[in-house]
Amino acid sequence: MNVNERKLLDLISKGEGIDLEFKTCHNREIHRADELGSGMRKLIRYGKAYGGADPEMIEGDIFQIVVKVPEFGPASDGSVTPPVNKYIRRLLELLERRGALGNADIRVAFELKDRRRLRETYIKPALASGLIEMTIPEKPNSRLQKYRLTEKGRQVLTRIQGGGE
Repeated sequence: MNVNERKLLDLISKGEGIDLEFKTCHNREIHRADELGSGMRKLIRYGKAYGGADPEMIEGDIFQIVVKVPEFGPASDGSVTPPVNKYIRRLLELLERRGALGNADIRVAFELKDRRRLRETYIKPALASGLIEMTIPEKPNSRLQKYRLTEKGRQVLTRIQGGGE
């Protein structure tokens, strides 16, 4: 018996625990996620936690996992509500209270020192979702650039404030 076999037998004798899990697979299709490893099991667990049901797995040229999260589902008018995390919500509420603001004003309001964090966490996602817009869209890098709520941003903010999300 070699060293690896001894290690394997030692692990088996200890039984399952936090760091060790045994799997039996009789039907390859049912246990497809197990073949993909613990990362896929975590995705499924989180998908179920956030979506309320098992996520949909689609196999093809690329493998896809679809998590249906109820609060990001169709709005009453049939349009899809963009995801609004706590950071975007905070930005929308600030712009609603104070009107159009530039990067420096937003950083001061949020007590942020890092311009990149502001851009990546707040500005870019809100712009991409159409919840805010630039006051000078033809000059995105202008030092005078400010951001303001769009009508869509106002509607989303009204909905999440009214719905207690």
